[in-house]
Amino acid sequence: MSLLREIQDAAIDSKSDLSVLLRKCKVLAARLGNPEFKQWIESELSGYKGIESLPDYRVHCVNSKGHFSGPFQSGLRNADIPLICIPEEFHKNLSHVYLREPIAALEALVKNHDNSSFHEPWDPNLVAFVGQNIYEGMNCMQAWKVIPSSAIVAALDAVRNRILSFALEIESESPDAGEAPINSQPLPQERVQQIFNTFITGNVQNVATGSTNVNQRAIGKTNDEKIFVDLIEALTKSKGDQKIISDLVKAVDEMRIAKGTKGFKEHYQKFISILADHMQVFGPVVAQFLPGLATLIS
Repeated sequence: MSLLREIQDAAIDSKSDLSVLLRKCKVLAARLGNPEFKQWIESELSGYKGIESLPDYRVHCVNSKGHFSGPFQSGLRNADIPLICIPEEFHKNLSHVYLREPIAALEALVKNHDNSSFHEPWDPNLVAFVGQNIYEGMNCMQAWKVIPSSAIVAALDAVRNRILSFALEIESESPDAGEAPINSQPLPQERVQQIFNTFITGNVQNVATGSTNVNQRAIGKTNDEKIFVDLIEALTKSKGDQKIISDLVKAVDEMRIAKGTKGFKEHYQKFISILADHMQVFGPVVAQFLPGLATLIS
């Protein structure tokens, strides 16, 4: 099995270890010779050094809670902390959580705990500075940001989906790119950079311009290319039997490869056949894509 197919299979399998998947991507990055892709993988594996370099899926809005002590043994526990009571210069930091940890640490949090949320303590100096200004007659003894576990799950899912989209697009351009010698650049760097900006960073505008060697089409913007990536992403995010999801994704990938050939119709019919037996679960997921797929039948 090719490296690109190994990466795709691991990205589809929600039970696969993301650290292992990223290390496979590290091999692919070395063969593609793209420094930005290499840096993104290294940051995901080792953690991000600063919040300014964090991708959007690692930044989430949160609320804060705290314990408060008052006179005559009164107090409040797990009380919400309204930001209106806090000086404005602290609002941005207190209203967001920045997930800088390595991907393995985030995975461990989700796997090893059944909590619906996690805590990030406030700086004790800040607690002391604003503690008497939150609830009248009470002093804040402890405060923390409340991080929903769903925010961490969403970050992990974003990494998996972006890798899958990137690998599919690379394969469509150069099916043997995963087996190329290191730094052999099986694809022009400008093209790899376009794909990286579109599917990893999500910045489709940040593409090379002014070069006669660059294909300047907007990646992911043409329906023929985008429909397969979007359909696979929708399927992998759906809730249902993982074996059926895997079969559907495989059928979509076969359609993508056969696009523009007479064999496309056969793979389309295979996809519809699998879907027909599970229409109640997956019908709503794929309904928006069926008209576009039908137009590709030659």
